Amino acid sequence: TRFPAQVLEGLTNLRLISGTGTGQANVDMRKAEELGITVCTTNGSRGRGNTTAELTWALILGVTRHIAWEDRHIRLGKWQMRQADGLGGKKLGILGMGRLGTIVAGYGNHFDMDVIAWGPTLDSNRAAAHGVKYVSWEELFEESDILSIHVPLTELSRGWITERELSLMKRTAFLVNTSRGPIIDKSALLHALQTGQIAGAALDVYDVEPLPANDPLLKLDNVLLTPHLGYSTVNTIQGFMRLSLENVRAWLAGSPQNVLNVQ
Repeated sequence: TRFPAQVLEGLTNLRLISGTGTGQANVDMRKAEELGITVCTTNGSRGRGNTTAELTWALILGVTRHIAWEDRHIRLGKWQMRQADGLGGKKLGILGMGRLGTIVAGYGNHFDMDVIAWGPTLDSNRAAAHGVKYVSWEELFEESDILSIHVPLTELSRGWITERELSLMKRTAFLVNTSRGPIIDKSALLHALQTGQIAGAALDVYDVEPLPANDPLLKLDNVLLTPHLGYSTVNTIQGFMRLSLENVRAWLAGSPQNVLNVQ
């Protein structure tokens, strides 16, 4: 549910929004602060587990081994329609080495991949501690066989990946996004996929959700799509609900927790 400025202005009795996840990109934070509305989140890893990282790896395997494509065609009586490379020895690029990025990097190491990473606060020592090579922004796009995005959506990261970044990638490379859709320039991604500038993409997040029925991504055979499943497991949802209730209780007690906006 979106809470733009005009909606918040109309909710004159609203004092608290307790959302799920680590951020609330659906809330106009400046307007909420202006109106004295506290915005809380289910902060940290409690209740979330590694579900998004697990889905990321499922998407990596799915898009590189053409699993959905082969599933569709075996049902049509066809057999082994596409050849694929294994992951061993390939370069896995991680954009953002926070909690989830670090977990996915570990998966890559276990699959015998060479893992490289860039992040706004990452340095070579911290990367090396996780068996990862720190590279520059440009090198991340140039060298990755699979590039996985793990940064939050902020004013800085919105539209980070543009036509320029996609043009640096190998034509055999895959882009995976389980973070937030607007981090990638949608038109640039479509062009890269339609022209074969990159081999394919696996996406769990989009600029508009649910994904519209006429979205051009749905017509592409080199894209694996899931409906924002990163957090969507029974245990994760139960954890979100429990922590959201704790946020409400803390706010009622006069000691709000996990607050995203300054009060």
